[in-house]
Amino acid sequence: MAFARKPHLDTLAVSLLLACCMFWGFQQVLVKATVAEVAPVFQAFVRFALASAAIAAWCVWRGVRLSSAGEPAGAGRAGLLAGALFAGEFACIYLGLQYTSASRLTVFLYASPFWVALLLPRFIPGERLQGAQWLGLAAAFVGVGLALGDGLLGPANAALPRAWVGDLLGLAAGLMWALTTVVIRSTPLARVAPAKQLFYQVGVSTAVLPVLSLLLGEAWVWQFSPFAWGSLLAQALVGAFVSYLAWMWMLAHYPATRISVFVFLTPVFALLFGAWWLGEPITAGLVAALVLVAAGIVVVNRKPAAA
Repeated sequence: MAFARKPHLDTLAVSLLLACCMFWGFQQVLVKATVAEVAPVFQAFVRFALASAAIAAWCVWRGVRLSSAGEPAGAGRAGLLAGALFAGEFACIYLGLQYTSASRLTVFLYASPFWVALLLPRFIPGERLQGAQWLGLAAAFVGVGLALGDGLLGPANAALPRAWVGDLLGLAAGLMWALTTVVIRSTPLARVAPAKQLFYQVGVSTAVLPVLSLLLGEAWVWQFSPFAWGSLLAQALVGAFVSYLAWMWMLAHYPATRISVFVFLTPVFALLFGAWWLGEPITAGLVAALVLVAAGIVVVNRKPAAA
């Protein structure tokens, strides 16, 4: 299945990206809060099991085959690889949140656009960033680092003596996210419907994560509080279904290097939701971070001058 691709982001893409990043920022707070009640990898398993059912129903409704019949040669193997990477990414995220704060882990997770910008052009030359766009990418990342500077370098470090474990897990999760993007864009999986691409990822995660949870000795407790159920449903239906389906659709229609830089907004949104929910102050550093992130996104996505 071939998709019409656009060389630049339009209003629809920007609107979808802003909505997704806003929810993903809020979701980090939900996941961290729910880990206290639901074991991390078990929580991820429940989330993706619910999402798998929702995506399967969507595929049936939209007439998207769940079997591999009619797929391009090699798409199934690429789908399983993307699913394994996706499962590994979220195992690292949920486990990492036991050792560090959501904000701290997020800055390492959202180094993913750097990995995408480094790796994807090796397979798809049209995805290559130019010199000024690299500066924009760097500006956006500096903005995120500035916003999270207090958590990374300040007194909060003393309260998280094993934060480095969460840091490494966050960095590994970001690399696996980028590799998932590379697999989706550079293999026959790119010619599969976005909903089917997502089904591969959540389906493999639903199969792999419970095994990992049992190997880690996590307790499977099904008596969740109303808050935990609400969190899991939001993570599954809004996060793993609606927002990820929108992300897969955008990967099929827009340059991955352009849309990936928008994820730098997610940790900034996480800080804003922390200020709203947890009463954390909005500092001058956060305002400066917002300016840098916005400037970086504009630079990376600007249209080249006509020859």
